[in-house]
Amino acid sequence: MDSERILPEIVERRAFRAFSAKKVDWEIAERIMEAARRAPSCANKQPARFLVCMEGDALISGRKALSGGNYWAKEAAFLVFALTKNELDCQLPDGREYAQFDTGLAVENMLLQAVHEGLICHPMAGFSPEILKKEFSIPDEYDPIAAVAFGYPGVGDYLNDKHRELEQAPQVRKPFEETIFLNKWVENAK
Repeated sequence: MDSERILPEIVERRAFRAFSAKKVDWEIAERIMEAARRAPSCANKQPARFLVCMEGDALISGRKALSGGNYWAKEAAFLVFALTKNELDCQLPDGREYAQFDTGLAVENMLLQAVHEGLICHPMAGFSPEILKKEFSIPDEYDPIAAVAFGYPGVGDYLNDKHRELEQAPQVRKPFEETIFLNKWVENAK
């Protein structure tokens, strides 16, 4: 596959953990959030909601929700929590609900815009929805889907050995044939 013809932001995007201490201006974060807002969604219902934690008590509270394994995300310039509730989006007669899928599309737009802006970003499942809801008085009907850490690339002196090694490791993707099936399904897919 000719990756040179893929958008550079897609090829360059990695889930790095080494953030610098440099602050990110709101104007840049605002463009990242606007990219999220412009994501496609089922019937244009736009079910994604985002809590942006950039400074002060909000950033401290957002960091409280992070799991211990995501210690490095506490060094990010800002955190974004993606939330939704199924009632905000398409609910098809066969039971499929699109709110989480559409929220994922919006998160991907954020990631690509962040790379375009020269930032690194790292989406995470490792956070406590309960702590997040408590810290920010988020109603129970909302489902926190993901947390994303954003910031400028740094050295990462605070990283443990495993994470320091991962920062330098090549990006690994499954082979094309293992994930893309042209004109027929392959039952023994890995």
